[in-house]
Amino acid sequence: MADAVQTPQIETGKFTPRVFSGIQPSGGLTLGNYLGAIKRFVEMQESGIETVYCIVDLHAITVWQDPDKLRHATRELCAGYIAAGLDPQKSILFNQSQVSAHAELGWVFSCVARIGWLNRMTQFKDKAGKNRENASVGLFSYPTLMAADILLYHATHVPVGEDQKQHLELTRDVAAKFNHDFKTDFFPLPEPVIEGVATRVMSLRDGSKKMSKSDPSDMSRINMTDDADTIAKKIRKAKTDPDALPSEAEGLKERPEAKNLVSIYASLADMSVNQVLAEVGGKQFSAFKPMLSELAVAKLSPISAEMDRLMQTPDEIDKILRNGADKARAIASPILDKTLEIVGMVR
Repeated sequence: MADAVQTPQIETGKFTPRVFSGIQPSGGLTLGNYLGAIKRFVEMQESGIETVYCIVDLHAITVWQDPDKLRHATRELCAGYIAAGLDPQKSILFNQSQVSAHAELGWVFSCVARIGWLNRMTQFKDKAGKNRENASVGLFSYPTLMAADILLYHATHVPVGEDQKQHLELTRDVAAKFNHDFKTDFFPLPEPVIEGVATRVMSLRDGSKKMSKSDPSDMSRINMTDDADTIAKKIRKAKTDPDALPSEAEGLKERPEAKNLVSIYASLADMSVNQVLAEVGGKQFSAFKPMLSELAVAKLSPISAEMDRLMQTPDEIDKILRNGADKARAIASPILDKTLEIVGMVR
């Protein structure tokens, strides 16, 4: 029996329950994006809470992007959202750059956040690497724009991957400092929603590394545009160990590749890891991999096919994004106006 979908416990209070999250259009969608984010976006949409989902193209340009590829990736991500189950009639879907209030509030928060806070962001250190001095200012100040993305909608809950949790903590710090400095309770302190058994999907070639579209090896990931044969081939060649699968999750602790594949199966099947292991414990990977392949193809192929269909009509995708941006502005504009009034701007 599948585990029930977990929805956030919303406390009644000043702020209307609202979910906000977003993904960068900086390359093709992977299984990691789907299981770690989009699948949960759909679950939140169906929970009855108001949901706002963004394609964060302003964040994407913190590193250089080819303009044509960025446009394609933005439309492809929108197609992925819809193919996976996000409904433009139920959720607000839009790309960030169409709502200028994101950048405006981002500047205000750049004046609220402290340099010391940003210096502690581990993701900047990871992305900038040894060439820190050559990184863009935008890459450094990325978390203040992310804070603006969330607080611009007075979002109360944010489904994020574990690698974004630190940025959400900074968002809470920004909101708290703004409220304290201006003696108000205008911004909520949003809660992270980190749920599911595959919130961090790892590489098929190295269970210690996150599945990434930037990995040079295409065999390290399952792309949401992969066909059934390609999905099956990648799972068949995924790195494993020689031991049989254990009967309980405790037995996966020191087996990163095994844990990754079992977690992927569990998330696709809406089961817990222990429920999966109760069925497959004792099996060799030679028996488990075909089971995972069959399940992955059954779940992912319809999404891939629908993405391909949607990408044949880019004008329709653009229309959906424009309509979503109109809805987003209707929420964001009054919040930005009030923010600027609180700060002391003449309006």
